Amino acid sequence: MTRKALCVGINNFKNYPDAALRGCVRDAGDMTKLLKKWLKFTDADITKLTDAQATKSRIMTELKAMVEGAKQGKFSYLVFSMSSHGTQVPDFSGDEPDSADEAFCPYDLKAKGNQWDPDFIITDDELHDLFVQLPPNVLLEVYLDTCHSGTGIKSIDLFGNRRPRWMPPPSFKAFREMEEKQPRSLKEKFLDKGLVHHILWAGCRADQTSADAFIANAWHGAFTYYFCQVMNATKNQKSRKEVLTQVRAKLKAGHYTQIPQLEAPATVRKAPMA
Repeated sequence: MTRKALCVGINNFKNYPDAALRGCVRDAGDMTKLLKKWLKFTDADITKLTDAQATKSRIMTELKAMVEGAKQGKFSYLVFSMSSHGTQVPDFSGDEPDSADEAFCPYDLKAKGNQWDPDFIITDDELHDLFVQLPPNVLLEVYLDTCHSGTGIKSIDLFGNRRPRWMPPPSFKAFREMEEKQPRSLKEKFLDKGLVHHILWAGCRADQTSADAFIANAWHGAFTYYFCQVMNATKNQKSRKEVLTQVRAKLKAGHYTQIPQLEAPATVRKAPMA
């Protein structure tokens, strides 16, 4: 199985220094190590983008090259991991005027008027429209350690050395507009139209936040930290479903409110990772 991966981690944001996170760059490094240790990736198979490297243009260019390579038969297994802030935007495509899109913040995030500038935000629609082009024999595994909605912030996640990975819309007006909209789930975006070869790991439910947390004397994404811990302990001998169960248990024991999600067909859930 030929492999290609993109691991993204963004702690600092060019236009929003006060929104800095602390564990995202380490997440990208941890995911890189995990891919090499247990999933047969080599250094040449992995591109890692952190902070100023991780602009929208660079991220999308790398993803488009991965998809194009898969279409040409060069790759049969693609992995994309992203640790950053999540946010919401109006449905830019216009086909769902009463809905919002989930979105992910690149390093060069910036606003345009009352909303995020579409040229500097990555929406779930964009990812879906890109990944839907993959041939059916290509396995795609996506890991998102971001928040998907600010409406679910729980007070416990604001105590101590924890911070939600959620960026509010750039204006009060935009925030109120998003409050009134119901975003289409990431599951629907990634797994519609019979895309049974697409796998989505999300650090939390659509109405929750993922924690940027101080664990074991360093900052990490809580989901990424425990995911890597479980994978290292089980040596990739457990099914995805079993890994998810153990990660959820560890987060619950640590008093995190987030509940990681695995969106994949039943046959894939019951199998170890490639």
